[in-house]
Amino acid sequence: DVRRNAQVVVIDATTAEKLFPAGTDPLGQTVLFRKRPLQVIGVLKKEENNFGDSGVLMMWSPYTTVMNQITGERHINNITIKIKDNVSTQVAEKSLTELLESRHGTKDFFTSNSDSIKKTIESTMGAMTLLISSIAVISLVVGGIGVMNIMLVSVTERTKEIGVRMAIGARRSNILQQFLVEAVLLCLLGGLLGILLSFGIAALFNRVVTEFAMSFSTFSIVGAVLCSTSIGVLFGYMPAKNAAKLNPIDALAHD
Repeated sequence: DVRRNAQVVVIDATTAEKLFPAGTDPLGQTVLFRKRPLQVIGVLKKEENNFGDSGVLMMWSPYTTVMNQITGERHINNITIKIKDNVSTQVAEKSLTELLESRHGTKDFFTSNSDSIKKTIESTMGAMTLLISSIAVISLVVGGIGVMNIMLVSVTERTKEIGVRMAIGARRSNILQQFLVEAVLLCLLGGLLGILLSFGIAALFNRVVTEFAMSFSTFSIVGAVLCSTSIGVLFGYMPAKNAAKLNPIDALAHD
């Protein structure tokens, strides 16, 4: 095929799904690329990866066909080499570099391998995770402080109510429990609204961006609810404790 400049092409499963109706065998079919008819002689299996289905249509033809009949270029811009599983990536890259340098007489190229790309991606993802986690922690602390301030104001405004409840037999533990439950419910409401907003944003994102799918696990949803509850308990305890420590006589005399 390389020597004959054969007008043939190998496509991936995604391309086959996009170009041909369901149930149609792509082998032997003809596709047009830049007004050039190419016969499909192979279909690669779909492979899962960590980034989801990119939606990019992949096609492979003999480089002589592409250069002479499609692009008109007289040189190859890049090459991709697949090594055997038992061969070291570093050794293969070093041998390839030495071979190309001996052919070119100088190093007028650069190389990259899957290991270095993977490390770069992992490093970037780690930095992004750290950044997002930091923003989340700061947001939780700020939100918790806001809840605490709301509850402190509520205790001040309801001081006489607290005095009345104590006067008719409510224990300090009952007052503590009441305001603690209110703080937890307030945080839970905020957490549930945040979850619903996240689902809405995810649905909008999936509608606009088709290359990636945003989804939520049950673990993340349960974690969000537990986190909201914990924030309510942590930042609602001090206002609840202040309410429980009020003197009934002073509370009843409060204007």
